Amino acid sequence: MKAAWYENQGPAKEVMVVGEMPDPRPERGEVRIRISASGINPGDVKKRQDTFGSGMPFPRVIPHSDGAGIIDQVGIGVPGSRAGEQVWCFGAQSYRPFGTAAEYTVVPSGNAVPLSAKLSLEQGACLGIPGITAHRAVHI
Repeated sequence: MKAAWYENQGPAKEVMVVGEMPDPRPERGEVRIRISASGINPGDVKKRQDTFGSGMPFPRVIPHSDGAGIIDQVGIGVPGSRAGEQVWCFGAQSYRPFGTAAEYTVVPSGNAVPLSAKLSLEQGACLGIPGITAHRAVHI
């Protein structure tokens, strides 16, 4: 698959690489999403630039936690009926090395939420962290 990643932290123009890597496969309880749109958030930039001083969590990181696309594979324990579902996802790169800046990503099934037919995939890619933050601001 085609993906963007970094192996060192710093400004995007200095550390981002685009190339080919193996397609990910879902494990138990996970789904694979063919990504149509990838959302970028301030936290993605802060992780890449090591704003928090925590260093590289993995040797190679595909950035971006949020995205949208179509589930094309399901892992053991996930209903096969989820395949073909249009979804938005969150937490793809939260504590994991594989985000949505790629053709495919793998997330826990619960992090892939059905996307209303009234919304575009681009809009769906914006629902993750910003949508959850807005919901919490109003309801918590």
